[in-house]
Amino acid sequence: MLSTSNNISMHLFYTPDISGEAYTLSEEESQHCARVLRLGTGDAVHLIDGRGGLYAAQITEAHDRRCTVRITGVQREVGKRSGFLHVALAPTKSVERYEWFLEKATEIGVDEITPLLCERSERRTVKAERSEKVVTAAVKQSLQAYHPKLNPMQDFAAFVAQPFDGLKCIAHCMASQKSLLQHLAQPQGRALVLIGPEGDFSPAEVALARQNGLVEVSLGCNRLRTETAGVVACCVAQQKL
Repeated sequence: MLSTSNNISMHLFYTPDISGEAYTLSEEESQHCARVLRLGTGDAVHLIDGRGGLYAAQITEAHDRRCTVRITGVQREVGKRSGFLHVALAPTKSVERYEWFLEKATEIGVDEITPLLCERSERRTVKAERSEKVVTAAVKQSLQAYHPKLNPMQDFAAFVAQPFDGLKCIAHCMASQKSLLQHLAQPQGRALVLIGPEGDFSPAEVALARQNGLVEVSLGCNRLRTETAGVVACCVAQQKL
């Protein structure tokens, strides 16, 4: 999270393709800047590139379609975390609940998110552009310079077969020998946590995950909704990573 003690403007704009000493905000960000916030020429703003770059800037033209700014300073790796967290979650039937997860996971701190297509999935598609907007808004709201990577939906079987350098976990509700996630995550480590759909992962999926080196974990003694489990996983992992 960005420190507001350094006079960082609360007017934060996402500029992933920023370069040079001058920059033109996207039409959406220009409209937010000039029309919604009513900022004008000479006003100070801050920009983030989603890769840890924080830019101080001054508006040179306040236009609601092409607002231009002049870069006056830059900081690198602002708020960089020591660990890495990837959450792969089966989107809920209610898109609002899935977007709530995206928002809260981003605010808490997550590096990568993958929507999973599982055997019992009730939602089999997601709108990538809409999901990206939810994540971007959460990044700006929580004053972060890093933007999580949001992947396209992936089939469960193909996903668990992919290599991952770090702790690989699958959280499920079936009775089995499971460790608590907080007991496995290591400081400054890398973790991948899989969260299933409303009907949970199938026994066959859990078995396939084990075959591919994933560790079965518990997020606690209570039965959690899918989106809640995703948020809990972020909280637990970020306390340790």
